[in-house]
Amino acid sequence: MNRLDLIRLAQDVEEVEPGRFDPDSVVLVDVREPVETASGVIPGAIVIPLGQLPDRIGDHLAPDGRTVVVYCAHGHRSVFGAAILNHLGYRAVSLRGGVEAWLDRGLPWAGPGTLTGEQLQRYSRHIRLPEVGEKGQQRLLESRVLLVGAGGLGSPAALYLAAAGVGTLGIVDDDRVDASNLQRQVLHSLDRIGMPKVESARETISSLNPDVTVETHQVRLDSSNVLDLMSRYDLVVDGGDNFPTRYLVNDASLHLGVPVVHGSIFRFEGQVTVFDPYNGPCYRCVHRLPPPPGVAPSCEVAGVFGVLPGVVGSIQATEAIKLLLGIGSSLVGRLLVYDALEQEFATLHISRDPECPACRDREDPPRLVDYDDTCRPVA
Repeated sequence: MNRLDLIRLAQDVEEVEPGRFDPDSVVLVDVREPVETASGVIPGAIVIPLGQLPDRIGDHLAPDGRTVVVYCAHGHRSVFGAAILNHLGYRAVSLRGGVEAWLDRGLPWAGPGTLTGEQLQRYSRHIRLPEVGEKGQQRLLESRVLLVGAGGLGSPAALYLAAAGVGTLGIVDDDRVDASNLQRQVLHSLDRIGMPKVESARETISSLNPDVTVETHQVRLDSSNVLDLMSRYDLVVDGGDNFPTRYLVNDASLHLGVPVVHGSIFRFEGQVTVFDPYNGPCYRCVHRLPPPPGVAPSCEVAGVFGVLPGVVGSIQATEAIKLLLGIGSSLVGRLLVYDALEQEFATLHISRDPECPACRDREDPPRLVDYDDTCRPVA
């Protein structure tokens, strides 16, 4: 049968809607590739990749008059699979919409994990990625991430981590929503002015993804609570907007061995890196001591380009998800610099400082020190 005959035959293939047939009275054939079927199949299906279908179908099934329902990811390849089987003497139809339509209806699914039908539907685009799959999605749902700050950087990071299905998000911030925040802090809205940012964040995240548990910490992070808070989580996304917090988070991470996805913004420029304790440089390897008062004005004084935190916070979320899944190359040892005015990215390589006062000795982590707003040590 030539390709033209196959196309003509495929045009005549009957399609059936998911859920409109009794799976017990038909034979299901999955013609997806192995990287796709690794995330699961319809229960009881025979799995044969489309390219192997003519040669292997006889090993599993004879043309005995039963209806064969062929399916793939979206219902395109299965039309040709059904056409091939009809040519070989089977009575075959194609499942309209394929796996996507099947999962959208919450129909039975045999996967390697324990995701519900609703979760299979919600995270279907993740599950189809071989690097994630159902096991990876399950890992995300079991993960715990602490967001330091529910402001410009914490907002996009929280939204994307929640949408991705990170199961527990802790948010630490002692501030309240102000009208000046709304230019960039997309977790919040006009009707929440005066509300604690952690509560506003909880409302937004809960409406986005009910799978996510939000743990709120309406406190100022300091040396008395930082170890207790950070020890409850797998990693920290640092969206703090001041140097005292950055140094404190860095030093606590060295005590606990908890990775930190660091982000910072200033006017039109943003930076992102990952500090993995003792496996790469720490924050003090790059900036040994806090700057003198007045050297680095805050965003309140210097201003910040409204969309800039969206770019930087999204990159932080990307790095966090990669770390949780163990995929790709992280930004450990690399500082990603983004210039919004020039629309340019640059990567700077950073190394551990063997004389770093914070991370040179794993057995002697730094003493936790509180700095005031002028970066002077608090007695």
